[in-house]
Amino acid sequence: MAVSRRKLIGSLAAGSALAAVSPTDLVSALRGTALAASPPGDVVGKISVGYQGWFSCPGDGAPIGGWWHWSRDRFQSPSPTNTTIVSWPDMREYARGYTTAYPPLGNGQPAQLFSSYDQQTVDTHFRWMREHGCDTAALQRFNPFGDEGPTRDAMTVKVRDAAERHGRKFYIMYDVTGWTAMQSQIKQDWTSRMSAHTASSAYARQNGRPVVCVWGFGFNDDGRPFAPAACLDVVNWFRAQGCYVIGGVPTYWRQGVNDSRPGFSEVYHAFHMISPWMVGRTGTLDGLDWFHTNVNVPDLADCAAHGIDYQPCVMPGDLSAGHRRHGDFYWRHLYNMTRLGAQGLYVSMFDEFNEGNQIAKTSETQATTPAGAGIRALDEDGTACSADYYLRITADGGRMFKGQLPLTAVRPTPPVAGGGPAPGGDLAAGRPASASSQNGPFVAGNAVDADAGSYWESAGAGLPQWWQVDLGANHPVARVVLALPAGWAARTQTLTVLGSTDGTSFTPLTGPLGVRFDPATGNTATLTVPPTTARHVRVAVTGNTGWPAAQLARVGVHAATGSSAPPTPPGGLTVTGRSSASVSLAWTASTDADGVAGYQVRRGGQTVASVAGTSATVGGLAPATAYTFTVVAVDTTGASSAPSPAVSVTTDPAPGTDLARGRPVTESSHVQAYGCANTVDGNPDTYWESAGDAFPQWVRVDLGASVAVGQVVLRLPPAAAWQRRTQTLSVETSPDGTAWSTVVASAARVFDPATGNRVALTVAATPARYVRVRVTGNTGWPAAQLSQLEVYAA
Repeated sequence: MAVSRRKLIGSLAAGSALAAVSPTDLVSALRGTALAASPPGDVVGKISVGYQGWFSCPGDGAPIGGWWHWSRDRFQSPSPTNTTIVSWPDMREYARGYTTAYPPLGNGQPAQLFSSYDQQTVDTHFRWMREHGCDTAALQRFNPFGDEGPTRDAMTVKVRDAAERHGRKFYIMYDVTGWTAMQSQIKQDWTSRMSAHTASSAYARQNGRPVVCVWGFGFNDDGRPFAPAACLDVVNWFRAQGCYVIGGVPTYWRQGVNDSRPGFSEVYHAFHMISPWMVGRTGTLDGLDWFHTNVNVPDLADCAAHGIDYQPCVMPGDLSAGHRRHGDFYWRHLYNMTRLGAQGLYVSMFDEFNEGNQIAKTSETQATTPAGAGIRALDEDGTACSADYYLRITADGGRMFKGQLPLTAVRPTPPVAGGGPAPGGDLAAGRPASASSQNGPFVAGNAVDADAGSYWESAGAGLPQWWQVDLGANHPVARVVLALPAGWAARTQTLTVLGSTDGTSFTPLTGPLGVRFDPATGNTATLTVPPTTARHVRVAVTGNTGWPAAQLARVGVHAATGSSAPPTPPGGLTVTGRSSASVSLAWTASTDADGVAGYQVRRGGQTVASVAGTSATVGGLAPATAYTFTVVAVDTTGASSAPSPAVSVTTDPAPGTDLARGRPVTESSHVQAYGCANTVDGNPDTYWESAGDAFPQWVRVDLGASVAVGQVVLRLPPAAAWQRRTQTLSVETSPDGTAWSTVVASAARVFDPATGNRVALTVAATPARYVRVRVTGNTGWPAAQLSQLEVYAA
């Protein structure tokens, strides 16, 4: 039987062990907004984002001066050897950029960064928040009594202005790291400076109170050495000022271990809302699931028991460490915390390019990232992602959290809006480019940027020379468009176009031939090639009548688009594996005149996986649940096939689940009210008793689907009144309820109250839908007796 919320909260308040309640029962008992200590406000029921706002550049007017937070030595320009960042921002929407000492971008443009001190930057960020459902910004505020104080003060004004303009909320989030005189100065700062901002219509309020967060109490490190008494004094002081106080606390705050020092329980429970830190704790999907079950579920129970709101941290993953899995990591975190029933979500972070966990628009490819600097772009795992991808995931995740989208473990957000490349079909645009050589600033990336006047030129040491682009995936290349700047004089270049799937072995697609570039026709030439699958396209130049070097201002690569027929449907869809949370599928390939670009696995009309090959594993499924899947093929023009024939499958039960609980059950006979339904009701004190003096007797349960049975557990009521007895019994299984096999031979089984009146019988991984216990004798009563019949998967 599920634990009721009333029973759970009462037992917690009485000090019962949380471990006695299963995670599944905790989730069932706690999920839903009804348990929130507070009604919806500006943080409860909302998506909050951590906002650093701490980047400045020389010349931006910031009082602190220099490259604040962009470089280790802020008085030296950021470079690969003088940096604090691991990700690169997408700079296209900033009105002003500041040139760094990083190498030029992959497209040859100078490597520039933004300044948070520019009001246009803050306005841009808050516009993105408005467009993507970020409700509230937590403005980070470190010790303001040092040299950064004036800049922090000015940033608060800029954030307030942008929040008011874009209809967002904000609150002050104090980070006490390294703040020696924190206990007195944080009160002084709030009273003399920050509390004035609560008059703004944009300042976040919860339960009618202005919100303030204190991050860092209780962490087990030298940067936050404050004693519990000092921390409790600060929390209570803010409460006395009429504030709603959030605690940014260690991951293991509840237990006082690992990153949390012991002795802080009273401090943690003094907050109105608890927001545990998660950055750096895991980088895998399994890790997120582990934290959900073992940390978040009991955290929420503790908060509920103390009337505290729970705001777990969700994160997109460290891009620099390869954690993101093109969005699946972030979605799993959002999904887990939504199904948990958290009161609010805290996204870490909005603009944290230093730790690689930013959701702000980020460089899409190496073409817009400093060349050779080792900084990963969003396509780092081979999946093209638009710069705004993680903002779009935040928007969809926020809608799911608020109940505006169904709860789903499957990410609904495509990496590129619309699910494909940008309009225009140029597969090379913005992709990484390289060349045999370059002449000064005329780099290979100029041929795939958006500037028709920039160009690649090889070194003048002589021909042949080559230029090539990595399309990021295999495509059926059919057309290559070459161009020079429109105002250049006519010339002919002798060249060959080659293609490769691995970047090593190239095959000629056309040429060698003389290609005429004439200003009368826009200095553009279009080469049609036989449709050929290629990921890497190379242009090899052996001659140029206009200059002793190879020259290209633009190289456009286009896929075949001639067929109007969709792909053939995939065939032979079969289930190749399953677990309690996933199903593996395989199918036969489709055919298409334009080439098959990939396949979409669908469930209920919704795409749940997209792959290039003919197999896929769909994860995030519920245990012991029936699902139906189809597969469609998609060609390079975007056309979809008809669905494959459907296949249905039921996921395995969760490990440790009693498969018999609540299932249909039948019997040979019973007396009075002691029917067989008592054996599957989860109550050890009710029981089945057969008619007396009439052996053999049996009880049978229908599991609903065939399962590999590994264990059968039989119980009698645990009370001492049920004295020791021996029942002679066997266990039988059947796939259809008609043909039976004995899987546990008949033998005398001892039920002893000293060991819980429990008998566990091991079964050799037998597939079965029906399980039957046959009883032929009982030394304690002249009838068959069982209080529980439990069945577990192998």
